[in-house]
Amino acid sequence: MIRTTALPCLFILISALAADAESNFAPTFGDQAEMCPDQPDEPQWMRELPVRDAHKRLLVQQIYRAESMQRIVDAQDCGCPTRYPPWDAVEALYFEGYAAAEYREVLEVTSAHRRKANALRLAAMAICRAAGNW
Repeated sequence: MIRTTALPCLFILISALAADAESNFAPTFGDQAEMCPDQPDEPQWMRELPVRDAHKRLLVQQIYRAESMQRIVDAQDCGCPTRYPPWDAVEALYFEGYAAAEYREVLEVTSAHRRKANALRLAAMAICRAAGNW
């Protein structure tokens, strides 16, 4: 008798806990960044790239990320303009050196910029955390 009552009660309890936990993990939608809410948007042409050119968009994003980490470490500053400058310099670098690159070269350069960013990340993170901007 206790078993037949305990099992449904246990099920109800677990369901209630799962529903509560699920409500705590509801995704937030919106483009508003918590840190540096005025950071510049990606250039429009990047958002309009066809899916088959997604690797090029990823390259530009990785260049931007690596350059951001480098600026933070060089300046020992994590202010929003240092961390999120305009995209102009990165766009120029991409169009001058990689816009016409073959797929394989784009992947190699993307990996190189990812490695650079990852190598600088811990130093940049320490600077940004100290500034309350991570």
